[in-house]
Amino acid sequence: MTEHTFVVCAYKESQYLEECINSLRNQSIKSNILIATSTPNDYIKGIADKYAIPYYINEGEGGITQDWNFAYSCADSKYITIAHQDDIYDRTYLETALKYMKNAKHPLIFFSDYYEIRDGEKVANNKLLKVKRIMLLPLRIKIFRSSVWVRRRILSLGSPICCPSVSFAVRNLPKVVFENHYRACEDWEAWEKISRKKGQFLYSKEKLMGHRIHEESETTAAIGDNKRSREEFEMFCKFWPSGIAKIIEKFYGTGQNSNQL
Repeated sequence: MTEHTFVVCAYKESQYLEECINSLRNQSIKSNILIATSTPNDYIKGIADKYAIPYYINEGEGGITQDWNFAYSCADSKYITIAHQDDIYDRTYLETALKYMKNAKHPLIFFSDYYEIRDGEKVANNKLLKVKRIMLLPLRIKIFRSSVWVRRRILSLGSPICCPSVSFAVRNLPKVVFENHYRACEDWEAWEKISRKKGQFLYSKEKLMGHRIHEESETTAAIGDNKRSREEFEMFCKFWPSGIAKIIEKFYGTGQNSNQL
């Protein structure tokens, strides 16, 4: 078992895939890099061959959670980061993640602050990002990293954790991280499940990655067909009575506009 693996989830022919891979290759600490896809094509294979990256094809059921779980299963390492093909990682992302993980007694996940990429430009601050940072303030205090109560209170108000910024401590987590249930809130559902376990949620306030917002993203598509709102209500019901969950979801839903161009 190696120390860390980046598994890039590749889908169809993203113009940003190579930029993502180069950001992983340029990390200050080297790591294994794999590519996993359920939509094999010459474009993805060509990039894998160009950089001599192992290339795995999901021949089973496709879908966002199925693809993430398949990607997760391809790696054999202590820590795994599922990299989204449209995003980029700053040079010290992995160095910071490993530092936090190794200094923790029983790490569950590491994640960092992030910036958005819109029309090729970095956006470090907007209303949504500021709200997420406020929600995560308690996890900047070391003693709260192990508190199940604190992280569940945070998640009860929404999901401020940027999914592609997460590194998983494999030995301390279930074999299947993502449930085949949601299309837009699948990551929030995973954090809710993991939040029940003993161990640490490790959060870095440094902006260590860039999350790209564009029209073809799965998040934007889910917002467009209103599926995200229905899923968010179900998630709030995991923490609140349905009446309160409806009120919170109504206010929370206004934040969806930040994921659209």
